[in-house]
Amino acid sequence: MSIQWFPGHMHKARKQIKEVISQVDLIIEVLDSRIPYSSENPMIAQLRGDKPFIKVLTKSDLSDETITTQWLQYFEKQNGVKALALSSNHPEKTQKIIDLILQMLPNKVDGHKTINVMIMGIPNVGKSTLINILAGRTIAKTGNEPAVTKSQQRINLRNGIMLWDTPGMLWPKVENENSGYRLATTGAIRDTAMSYDDVAFFAADFLLKNYPKQLIERYSINPLPKTELEFLEAAGKLRGCLGAGGRVDLEKISKIIITEYRSGLLGKISLETPEVIEKELVIVEQQMADKEAKKALRKAQFKKRR
Repeated sequence: MSIQWFPGHMHKARKQIKEVISQVDLIIEVLDSRIPYSSENPMIAQLRGDKPFIKVLTKSDLSDETITTQWLQYFEKQNGVKALALSSNHPEKTQKIIDLILQMLPNKVDGHKTINVMIMGIPNVGKSTLINILAGRTIAKTGNEPAVTKSQQRINLRNGIMLWDTPGMLWPKVENENSGYRLATTGAIRDTAMSYDDVAFFAADFLLKNYPKQLIERYSINPLPKTELEFLEAAGKLRGCLGAGGRVDLEKISKIIITEYRSGLLGKISLETPEVIEKELVIVEQQMADKEAKKALRKAQFKKRR
């Protein structure tokens, strides 16, 4: 799945962030704990420089605890980065973010200066919910649809910290095809930008290989089929997703499975591990190198013909 989605307000937000980033003391990036790598915005790393950085993995009540721990350890190995996992079910743990900010900027605390913190994240990772918990009041609009926040705003947390909110931004192109599917599965991109059955095929294939017990428990299919198509058809029959001639309506059962995954009805499931991502990155780098080599070859051939 090749995703290219860069609405005008996101382009504008990127430009604005670039203009004010020098005034910021620390950056918080909000990630979906089910897809910590795929929900990272590479543009943030480019804009950050060497500023202290906190990675907040939200929706930890929906992700595999063991894999979330692996991601926290993975991020903590990076220079100047602290990481923690949070869930809206336990808002009291959000205070840890404030503690981390003060710990990472001791010179600001001692000098009684305002600490400027910018919070970023791609659409629908729970950034607005997190802001409201930190502020202790409803500041940011929340919703299940991505791209709710449209402009920057500053929020005084009344503890010496000024929080700079930013719109949820996707980057111009998702190079890793699997990351595109993961973003679609979790709802980080609008459903109109994808085909439900295409995404469900990806999700079903992954779940059959990695979380078969959860599928058996949820859909009462035992033994499980070997292929994603067979699984979708079996689940569709059980859920009454039948069309003309008694055929399974793949789009209908696909919507059900994606919706149930997003809401946590399938259990605590993570879609990627650090090890898997490291392997995928090698493949993506090779693909990009091959593309560049082909471009160079075409240019050389064109010059010869002139």
